[in-house]
Amino acid sequence: MQKEIQTWLEDIKQSIEEKESFLPETINFFEFQKDLKTRKAVERNIEIIGEAVNRILQFDPEIQISHARKIVDTRNRIIHGYDSVSEDIIWAIVTRDLGQLQKEIHSLLYN
Repeated sequence: MQKEIQTWLEDIKQSIEEKESFLPETINFFEFQKDLKTRKAVERNIEIIGEAVNRILQFDPEIQISHARKIVDTRNRIIHGYDSVSEDIIWAIVTRDLGQLQKEIHSLLYN
């Protein structure tokens, strides 16, 4: 694997791990919605994940990451359409999608 790709995969892995440290397992959507610092920290990590996926795809479009285009699009929306990003979309990504991405990144890094 190319060094650049490995670096970006590690960035994704780290961002997912950081997200986990920001969100206790007991937090619910309403607590998340009220916690500005946590929301912004999680959004920042989603931005990093999206940018890293974008760089990976530009470098090697054959790398298989599920929903890669949606990940990049979400990053773009957070950055460029920041006023149109709702907490429920971020919450859905965090609770539904990042677990699968974490498994895929682990597989790409260690298999």
